[in-house]
Amino acid sequence: MRSAAQLANPPARPLLLYDGDCNFCVRWIRRWRGIAGERVDYLPFQEPSVPRRFPELHRQQLETAVHFLQPDGSVFTGAEAALRSLGENPRQRWLLDWYVQSSVFARTSERLYRFVAEHRGFFSLLTRLGWGERTEIPTHFLVRWTFLRALALIYLIAFVSLWVQVSGLLGSDGIAPARMTMENVSGQVSGLEGFHVFPTLCWFNATDASLQLQCAAGTVLALLLLIGFAPVLCLFLLWLIYLSLCTIGREFLSFQWDILLLETGFLALFIAPLQLLPRLWRAPPPSKVGLWLLRWLLFRLMFESGCVKLLSGDPTWHNLTALNVHYETQPLPTWIGWYAHQLPGWFQKTATVVMFVIELGVPFLIFAPRRPRFLAGVGLVGLQVLILLTGNYCFFNLLTLALCLTLLDDAAVVSLLRRCGIKMRGRVADVEIGSGDTESDRPSSVKSTTEGRQSVRGWRWPGEVTVPVGCLILLFSMLQLAEMFRWGGAEPALLRGLYNWVMPFRTVNSYGLFAVMTTNRLEIIVQGSNDGTNWLDYEFKYKPGDVQRRPRFVAPHQPRLDWQMWFAALGNYRGNPWFVNFCVRLLQNSPEVVKLLRHNPFPQVPPRYIRAVVYEYHFTDLAARRKTGAWWRREFKGGYLPVISLTQ
Repeated sequence: MRSAAQLANPPARPLLLYDGDCNFCVRWIRRWRGIAGERVDYLPFQEPSVPRRFPELHRQQLETAVHFLQPDGSVFTGAEAALRSLGENPRQRWLLDWYVQSSVFARTSERLYRFVAEHRGFFSLLTRLGWGERTEIPTHFLVRWTFLRALALIYLIAFVSLWVQVSGLLGSDGIAPARMTMENVSGQVSGLEGFHVFPTLCWFNATDASLQLQCAAGTVLALLLLIGFAPVLCLFLLWLIYLSLCTIGREFLSFQWDILLLETGFLALFIAPLQLLPRLWRAPPPSKVGLWLLRWLLFRLMFESGCVKLLSGDPTWHNLTALNVHYETQPLPTWIGWYAHQLPGWFQKTATVVMFVIELGVPFLIFAPRRPRFLAGVGLVGLQVLILLTGNYCFFNLLTLALCLTLLDDAAVVSLLRRCGIKMRGRVADVEIGSGDTESDRPSSVKSTTEGRQSVRGWRWPGEVTVPVGCLILLFSMLQLAEMFRWGGAEPALLRGLYNWVMPFRTVNSYGLFAVMTTNRLEIIVQGSNDGTNWLDYEFKYKPGDVQRRPRFVAPHQPRLDWQMWFAALGNYRGNPWFVNFCVRLLQNSPEVVKLLRHNPFPQVPPRYIRAVVYEYHFTDLAARRKTGAWWRREFKGGYLPVISLTQ
């Protein structure tokens, strides 16, 4: 509210007087400094010069509320003083406008201010619990630098991993030739409509060389992003090429980590600096909208993963017995997973409860203040590490860990590096949190605080781009959440139309692994024969086959054929036409397809006949392992694919 006092000797620029002996006031003044910047001066009223400069203000008044002094001599106190000081930043003026225009908001603000002022000890404790000693506006220069390079490394892994398999999977002599796929699609759609509903660069060329070129280009672009060259351009091209390969790869590139990489890569565009060779401290700060979109993605990834388990109605999740079978029935377990499977039932149930807490409760801390948000990061990282140790989920865990980086700020990164014993020099060693992450009206010049203020220049994403994009992504993802909870059907037709239009680009997705737990493990064993009587097994590189072979660590590489064999075992060959074509390639001894296998029992001349049978696999227990050395035991269940041969 406005004070009756009128200053005879007003300050040259706005000045906020506060209680320097109040820890609560001191902590929040640090944050306000970051918002208003150099537009406002701050001074404790205990300073000896205050009574001499402003004799109109009495100490008893100064002890009860902050005072905002303006160059025209007017004085404001309480909530209005706070809002006017913040309103010196044009981006924060909306709160002051509400105060001036709405008497209800003004009265509510003053009452809330008085309540907080009367209980400053309690709110000081809450501040310490929520923010610790770092109440200043955080910066995210180091966070962005680390996140983009982690994303570049994951892109590199994804492209190189696919590159060594792409000919066998999608080549002209592969399992699901891209050329044949494009011929089928072009018969249904064409022109711009074709690019929209089936977005792939293979419209231009679907040869083996084109597939290899796309993988090579993705690898080079990932390396360029890793060194920090033209990050926005690299991110866009990486997203475009990976979308192209996912589209043409169909079932071989339709895993949750593939769409998660596409969505993460797209959102990363909006925190990347719009510079050719950005430097860590001289690039503009990342967009707050882009940063929160990545956090929102992490929230959806974890929360939806927990929700689908409960919404599916699967009894193993409801009675907490899912982990009793998970380790041995997951697609590609590790040898640590074998040991985890031996743990007692009470431990497995307890671990399931902890998992639900992390997936359903912890994600809400992402939207909490600094310290609880870091706590959320610890929980999410711990879960991902455990998953990584017990199962091979390609680059999924690494990508989730990279998203967890967005929960940090620069001070936390520096503290983490120091605790890891990593020595730092220069500005990284002296990093301070300041006003560098506040939104600025000046796209070509913004301020950053490291060891004092450093002038940084460069273009950044304007709010006119990030805010609409953020609103659309938020609306689309809320629509997906509504559908998951079966609340859909009332959305506006325009929103549904926009959502359907963007779906082919896989930039807003729903997530949730193992909604229904597989309770037994069926493995397809492919066999070849020259006489129809004696059958020899084809051995895959990583999926279970030989019971004596120890489960391996293969992540972050993804053997996509091995993974698809796990899914194929859940159905039949009629529902997996690619599997029949795979067997035909074995009858032809296709070199590119055979390279995807560990052992080909017919290296010189292909077999005359191919068939597939099914075994049920289980982990052995400790006693059986000591006695036989076997990691698995198996039981024959019957045929999967009847005997086939090539016509003469």
